Amino acid sequence: MKKQLVLLVVIMTCFVTTNFAQKGNLRISNGFGINAAITKFDIATNNFVTKQGDGFLGGLSATVDIPHKPYNISFGMQLSESNIEILGRPTITSTEEAFIEYKIFAAQVTLLGHIKIIPDHFTIDLGPMLQYNSRLEFKNKDQKGYFVNNYTNLSAEDITTISQFNLNGAVGASAGIKNVKLKAQYVYGFTNILNKLNSQDVDPSGGNSSFKGNQNMLVFGVLFLF
Repeated sequence: MKKQLVLLVVIMTCFVTTNFAQKGNLRISNGFGINAAITKFDIATNNFVTKQGDGFLGGLSATVDIPHKPYNISFGMQLSESNIEILGRPTITSTEEAFIEYKIFAAQVTLLGHIKIIPDHFTIDLGPMLQYNSRLEFKNKDQKGYFVNNYTNLSAEDITTISQFNLNGAVGASAGIKNVKLKAQYVYGFTNILNKLNSQDVDPSGGNSSFKGNQNMLVFGVLFLF
């Protein structure tokens, strides 16, 4: 993820140079923003019992401000680390249950429209998000030998190879003064983030052999505009 962070900074630094352009009587101004947020991440699925986990997010965005239009447009790139827990058991025959702790890293490209409810102070934000994410990684290496509940012989390591390219939709709101905004956002995964498990050599005995899950994430953060 360090290489992705460097690439993010380089691309956005080149992209977000502030400038002004004239087109008839319409002034279009370009600026950039820096955002940081805390997140709540989960995967909605019937295959596993999951528990929502905390995370964080940070990124850069370039904004096209069109004063005489009811909307703005922004292009952004961001990095996130999220946590999720999936119910399992220490051994294949154990009756003891425990949540297996995973983390997931993601790089996301967003294209959002911002509907001006109160110009410079309150907008409704929505648009698509393209995501590249890591596999599920263990937070506790001792849990690698655990088994996943709802299945007879599915190990905790078997389900780490999830789909790494995903398409999401984001909707939310921003409120504040011209240069500082508080943001709340809901992100929903349109694609099946567990789809890659369907092509893996795993043992689905005892449970549903078709893996399907849609990620969802709540984002609460602050945006600084320049």
